[in-house]
Amino acid sequence: MRQLKVEFYVGLFVIAGIAALAYMAVKMGDLNLFEQDNSYQVVGRFTSVSGLKDGASVELSGVKLGKVTSIIYDTERQEAVVTMQVPNTVKLSTDSIASVRTSGIIGDKYIKVTPGGEEDFMQEGDEFEQTESALDIEELISKFVFSTGDDK
Repeated sequence: MRQLKVEFYVGLFVIAGIAALAYMAVKMGDLNLFEQDNSYQVVGRFTSVSGLKDGASVELSGVKLGKVTSIIYDTERQEAVVTMQVPNTVKLSTDSIASVRTSGIIGDKYIKVTPGGEEDFMQEGDEFEQTESALDIEELISKFVFSTGDDK
């Protein structure tokens, strides 16, 4: 009888451990299995999104609000099309500006949203009218290093 009791508690401990690992995997993977989707998607078109990845944060006033859900290339307009997910509680005016920025000097890329002054708000699927592409530091350094000095 004592052996059965020990096996029961060991089995219970193993099941609890597996459940804890599954919960951590879902949370660390940023999966929303149990949460309702209270957000809308907006789109930005950029000439360059160098270094930006799916899952990158979307920030407003330095606060993470949403995330980048997809980045595709539009072959007709030769632009990167970035789809962003923003919570319904955040109202972005139609003249807001989306910019690709870097955290620190060599940090991760993210989308910075600068609010506008319009009274109309963006809806599901709307596009940012104004965007600012990523600043390519390597290109700037190469221009500086390889400049001839004849540009006076």
